[in-house]
This record gives sequence, C-alpha cells and structure tokens, in this order.
Amino acid sequence: MNAFGKTHYILLALAALVAGLGLYLLSTGLETTSALVVAPIVLGFAYLVMIPAAILWPTQEKNDEKTGQAEKA
Repeated sequence: MNAFGKTHYILLALAALVAGLGLYLLSTGLETTSALVVAPIVLGFAYLVMIPAAILWPTQEKNDEKTGQAEKA
C-alpha cells in the first residue's frame, strides 16, 4: 500500500515552493521589511502548517462493506 498519493506530493511541492519564496525574501537583506517581517511568517507557515498538512492529509480509501478492508479509490 502506498502511503502517499498524488495529493500528498502536490501539497509537498507547494510547501517547498512557499518555503523557497520565504528563503528568497530572507535573502533580500536585513534592511527590508520583507526580510524582517514577511519572510519569517512565510517560512513558519510553510514549515509549521503546509508540510505537516501534506504529510497528515487523509488518503482517499473506500471500505469494502463485505470484508471491511480498505480499498484504494
């Protein structure tokens, strides 16, 4: 059984893009507002919300009524 599906990989890719954006904003220099305020917020959102959500996202499985076993949708 594959634990990660297509949705998981899409969410992880989006999280990586958002983290990359945060790192880019952080690299613009410590004198700018984007580096001091926006970049840590974007990085925190990517690392603390998006990546765990991508990992913990439920899989699309149906239960067979006869056997009670999960089947992939």
